[in-house]
Amino acid sequence: MTDKIDIQALLEESHINEVLDALDKNLVGLVPVKQRIREIAAYLLITKARLQLGIEAAKPSLHMCFTGNPGTGKTTVALKMAEMLHRLGYIRQNHVVSVTRDDLVGQYIGHTAPKTKEVIKKAMGGVLFIDEAYYLYKPENERDYGQESIEILLQTMENHRDDLVVILAGYQDRMGTFFKSNPGLSSRIAHHIDFPDYNEDELLEITKLMSDAMHYNLDANASKAMQEYIQRRKQQPHFANARSIRNALDRARLRQANRLFNDAIQNKKQATAADLSLITEADIRASRVFTNHNITDNKTG
Repeated sequence: MTDKIDIQALLEESHINEVLDALDKNLVGLVPVKQRIREIAAYLLITKARLQLGIEAAKPSLHMCFTGNPGTGKTTVALKMAEMLHRLGYIRQNHVVSVTRDDLVGQYIGHTAPKTKEVIKKAMGGVLFIDEAYYLYKPENERDYGQESIEILLQTMENHRDDLVVILAGYQDRMGTFFKSNPGLSSRIAHHIDFPDYNEDELLEITKLMSDAMHYNLDANASKAMQEYIQRRKQQPHFANARSIRNALDRARLRQANRLFNDAIQNKKQATAADLSLITEADIRASRVFTNHNITDNKTG
């Protein structure tokens, strides 16, 4: 048996740099998250190297917790994490099963166990992503069946940790309370990653990336209006980071379509490819965000 291993060759063979590069390219900001993912990748690669050299070591625990506000990229990173784990050989399949409480917890006696086990069966060999995981635990309701689902998850995370990675996600403060109430879950989570909110410049960059992906352009005045939209929307309730930006663009596209439609019907105006792709300042400023400062709907455009 050789006493040396080429780490660089192992890295190239796994192709995980492609995953890490995609994270850097496709996700704006999130510098601490990207750094943490790189650290985990390095740890898992070195663990693999140790095993190949016959150094005895327990298989690393891979269960994780992602905390942060909505729209900060937790689901996207979970997908990339699954791809990375698969390329390194830590999971059999590159797939993520994303669920919430409703997918796991039943409404009557005898309903929760089969629901939870069915979800676990679908996720086996890959990653199970549980969003807003704290809703599984409702101590104020003695008849709630969430605790039964938690017990099944605990058993699975321990007995099948070689064949299933569980990622719990949600608001940081609520996840903290959840773990205090369920220490068995907390003890099985090896990696905690906090996702920060995006700043205004990052949100404007996200706007450009999203509009480019949809094959739309914002002219200079529209970009300025969008910057003001972001400043105002961040001050209103239920702001959801990139999710709110996507909702705003969807509504701007709706207004653009209505504007072009009315021009065609009322003015017999023909549209060019540039017209069909352009979002104007007016399409942005028609949002209620510029007229209503008490917005409560997180889908407000």
